Amino acid sequence: MPSRPRLALIHATRVAIDPIETAAKELWPEAETISILEEGLSVDRAVTTELTRELSERILGLSHYAELAKSDGVLFTCSAFGCAIEAAANQSVIPVMKPNEAMFEAAFKYGDRVAMIYTFEPAAKGMEQEFREAAASRGRSATLVSVFAPKALEAKRDGDEDTHDRLVAETAASIQDVDVILLSQFSMASAAPLARTKTDIPVLTSPHAAITEMRKRIEAAERN
Repeated sequence: MPSRPRLALIHATRVAIDPIETAAKELWPEAETISILEEGLSVDRAVTTELTRELSERILGLSHYAELAKSDGVLFTCSAFGCAIEAAANQSVIPVMKPNEAMFEAAFKYGDRVAMIYTFEPAAKGMEQEFREAAASRGRSATLVSVFAPKALEAKRDGDEDTHDRLVAETAASIQDVDVILLSQFSMASAAPLARTKTDIPVLTSPHAAITEMRKRIEAAERN
């Protein structure tokens, strides 16, 4: 592996790029990040009820492309392709991560009552399944309540960060009787500071947890 590790960040929407690149610069400045954007993924996923074979093959192709680009690890930033990312990870010789793996692990440290706010509706079902699997693998009886923040993603895509953050924060303020709140999409990270002023419940985001975990995996692979 080169002295400066290369991390491929694969995005299905451009609004996920800044949050994860910012987290990478803060937490792992020694790494070189390359962003690969395939917006058609989110467009096509939004009109399907299930993750199709064709979409899964595109995820696999993107992972393979990142390997050919001499990446040392691959982090997908869209939450709607969990099963396909798992399949790509199983066929890869480098670490390949789903966006919320690390955040789920962090959530369990707070307790078993978890709420998850989401802004992209097709992502919810897959994330809920991933959460159940993560809890089961750790012998936890954790429960997850998913809460949709309507119109927040549209505001984000229109460049209206303030409205996006306000809608997510208002959603967080409405949640009660849980141990931790997760902001499920990478694009939601900007709302975390405001959300934390609206609730006493801890609020976690995906990007920082994902970069921290990916660094561990790449450095472990290097040692082996």
